Amino acid sequence: MDYRADGTARAALLLFGGWRAPSEVGGRIHRAQAVAPYEPGAFARRELPCLLPLLTPLVGHLEAVIIDGYVTLDGNGRPGLGWALYEALGRAVPVVGVAKTAFRGSPHAGPVERGGTRALYVTAAGLEARAAATLVRDMAGEYRVPTLLRRVDRACRAAP
Repeated sequence: MDYRADGTARAALLLFGGWRAPSEVGGRIHRAQAVAPYEPGAFARRELPCLLPLLTPLVGHLEAVIIDGYVTLDGNGRPGLGWALYEALGRAVPVVGVAKTAFRGSPHAGPVERGGTRALYVTAAGLEARAAATLVRDMAGEYRVPTLLRRVDRACRAAP
């Protein structure tokens, strides 16, 4: 997600052929005209309306969705953005959350070390968390954040 000073936002989606794919096979951008205000711990209220137009038409064709953030916020399963997305998609598509910072009270998030000194934190719904962490660890790219996750972030920020 990229939030703009004018109150709009951009959400980006990259499609790729497998977890180890070095590049995308397609992509989409959604331009949201009105975005809910920021609320700590309530990203779903702000981001879900931007993500659903990109993902809903693809539900039957996706192996999984990867988001920048947490699926669950603690070991008790307190829902985060990823869980809200999983529910909104009818639990039909696994959602994997990849966060760059540890969330307070999130020892349940599987740390993944890749090409850097700081870990990524992986949570999941519809897919076993340990398996999700392995898939993220094995994604293409030599840096801490996998190549395709870096590209989707750049696509979002560069979108008009």
